Amino acid sequence: MDYQITGRVTEVYPVNRINERFRKREFVIEHKDSSSGQAYIDFIKFQLTQDKCEIIDESWLRQDVTVTFNIKGNRWEKNGMVNYITNLNALSVTRGIEVADNGQQAIRSPELEDSPPPSPEIDDLPF
Repeated sequence: MDYQITGRVTEVYPVNRINERFRKREFVIEHKDSSSGQAYIDFIKFQLTQDKCEIIDESWLRQDVTVTFNIKGNRWEKNGMVNYITNLNALSVTRGIEVADNGQQAIRSPELEDSPPPSPEIDDLPF
């Protein structure tokens, strides 16, 4: 099952190569929740794995985002000790958050003016 949460990116860590076949990048968002009447701030760490490591970089710092993620858990045992590890695996990260008329947060659609200007370089690809 996939989940979504919105917040502001506060940390983006470098890509960490665990071994020759696995790499990950972690990032943290600041999520503000005031649904109970009191304002709480949570700092939530996500991970991107393999080819998803390139989804974000340091340019995303202090940007409002919506993260779509799933939850994965593993059992780990060493020297007779058992531990359980839970990871929040980011599937996608979208810049921008807007609040709809009904007060619900909605994903902001990128506008044409948000796109970078065309490059003045001439593309020399044959197609």
